[in-house]
Order: sequence, then C-alpha cells, then structure tokens
Amino acid sequence: MANQDKHIENSPEFKGLKVNEGIAHPGAYSDNSVRRFLQKKRKLLSVDEYVDGILSGNITLLSKAVTLVESAKPEHMEIAQEIIVRCLPHSGNSIRIGITGVPGVGKSTFIEALGSYITGRGNKLAVLAIDPSSERSKGSILGDKTRMEELSGNKNAYIRPSPSAGSLGGVARKTRETIILCEAAGFDHVFIETVGVGQSETAVHSMSDFFLLLMLAGAGDELQGIKRGIMEMADLIAINKADGSNREKAQMARVQYRNALHLFPQKDSGWDPEVLTCSAISKTGVTEIWDKIETYRNLTVENGYFARRRSAQSTFWMHETIQEQLKQKFYNHPEMKGQIKDFEQLVLNNKMSSFVAAGKLLENYSKLK
Repeated sequence: MANQDKHIENSPEFKGLKVNEGIAHPGAYSDNSVRRFLQKKRKLLSVDEYVDGILSGNITLLSKAVTLVESAKPEHMEIAQEIIVRCLPHSGNSIRIGITGVPGVGKSTFIEALGSYITGRGNKLAVLAIDPSSERSKGSILGDKTRMEELSGNKNAYIRPSPSAGSLGGVARKTRETIILCEAAGFDHVFIETVGVGQSETAVHSMSDFFLLLMLAGAGDELQGIKRGIMEMADLIAINKADGSNREKAQMARVQYRNALHLFPQKDSGWDPEVLTCSAISKTGVTEIWDKIETYRNLTVENGYFARRRSAQSTFWMHETIQEQLKQKFYNHPEMKGQIKDFEQLVLNNKMSSFVAAGKLLENYSKLK
C-alpha cells in the first residue's frame, strides 16, 4: 500500500506497470571531503615559495601570485606587496607595448599574429588585458583567452585578463604590478591591451614603452573615429584588415592618418610616428610593424628617452597609488561610513551643497587618528 502511495503507477488500474522502490541517493561529497577541499583551496603559500616559483618561470605560481595582486582582501594584499618587492630587482628587462583600438578592429587577432611571430623567434610574451567591468553588474567578460586559441596553447605565452570591477585606477595599478611579476618570471615582451575605450587608453599609455593604435579603414570618417588625444599618444598607427577589397581603402586611410600626424607637435622621444597597413588574419604587414617597434626601442635606448620614461612612469604610479590607497582608507573607515550616509541625505534634501559636504567629510577624516 505504501508503495502505491509513492508510485501511482503501481495501482491496480494501471496494468502492466510496476515501479520498484528506489534507494536514497548518496551525496556526491561527504562533509569531510568538502571541508578538506575548502581548506586546501584557501591555503596560501609562503612568500618564498611564490617568489622562487615566479623566478623559476612556474606559470601556476605566477598566476596564483597575480590573483593575490588582484585580491581586495588585506591579508592577500600584504603578501602580494611582499612578493612584488622581492621580484622588483628581477624586473624591467622587457619591452612593454600598449595596444588599443576601436571596437571590432581585431585587437585579439592582431595580438595573436604579432605574439606568434615574437614567440616564434624564441622570446617569451605576456599579454595583459585591462577589461573594464560593467558598472551595473560589476562583471567582466574576460574573453581574451577564447579569442586567442593559438597563443593560449603556446608555452612561451601567458595571457591574463583582469577585471577593473568599476575602478579603472585600481585595475591599472594591479596591471602594472602584474607586469613586474611577469618580467621576473622571464617574459621579455609584455603586451598591455585595453579592451574598452575611453580613459583606459591613458592608463595603458602610462605603463608602456611603445603605444600602438589599431584602426580600421572604410568604417566612416576615419579621422573622426578616434580622439585626438589618443592619436597624439600613438607611436605607430596600424590600419588592420587591409586585405581583399579593403586593401585600397586601407591605403587611402594610411595617407589620411599620415597627413594628420604631421599636425601634431614633435614627440620628446625624437621618434616620428608612422602609419602602416596590415592584415592580422593573413599575417601580412606584421613583420614590418615589429621592425618599427624594434627601431623605436633602439632609438630611445640610445638617446636616453627609454630610461627617462620608465623613471617618470614609476613616479607617476607612486602618486596614483597614494591616491588610490587614500580613497580606499577614506571610504572603508568605520566612522566615515556613517558620516558619508548622513551627508548624502543632507545633499539629497538640498540642505547642503555637494562641495561643502565633501569639504566637511575630508575635514572630519583628517581629524581622525
């Protein structure tokens, strides 16, 4: 009878049907195994283990160290800073190339083509992507690895996308710290790719030795398709997808951009930016682009600009880090959290202006010990 209550198919009116009593399905994992797994997952290595692994070129330990750099947990940040300090003397022996471009220009395909050429010459390449997160969901796609199949499987290449989680300054600082770890791990070429558009280009420019701007031809008014500020930062403009019926348009766009570059002031590096065409999909023009990058490096090393720029960038990031840490300490201070809410209400109720409220809050914060 009990079996009929559980399975109506066993009732007399259902002839020829019979459902046997089953047994309770055991859990996939025991409580002890889950506990052991979580403990193992949370276990942190010593600073010596991370540093030794990075210096020996261990990609797994490099990735774990980068995860610590990206973490917002205080204990992780403390360990990450110790690792960076230990790796700093072993860094700096690479050329850092910033790569940006309008959406759909083919950055991932281009990076894979140029990256394969570099690694094919026996060099090691790290690709770091600044991926601005959604302001609504705080999520990022982080899809670079899926778009660079050939490079992802290359033993001499390392691809690491990083979400900004709503703070471009934060991810830019962490990307710069990741560069130090990658260089200490033996990567002598570093690509810093900006996935989005806007302020991320400025951030990438501030941590790269050479700034490459990818553009498209035949997509409307070329000279209106990019901000003047970004063109001024570019050391080289490459017109991508110059293949098939688009080859002629690419050559026309090249002339337009070359004429536009003549209107900009001379660069401090002594380098005259050039415009080239290429096709990442057919790998044409890639070698010429790399030759220009090497020529730029030789020129700037010889005239001293390369070293001066690196020093200026280090000073710049010192001040950026100060601003970032002051901001975090201000908003995370227990007493300030309540005050911020109170002043927000005053501003919303038109009882105090935004500027006065900000001044009061900063004044109150400066009095805290």
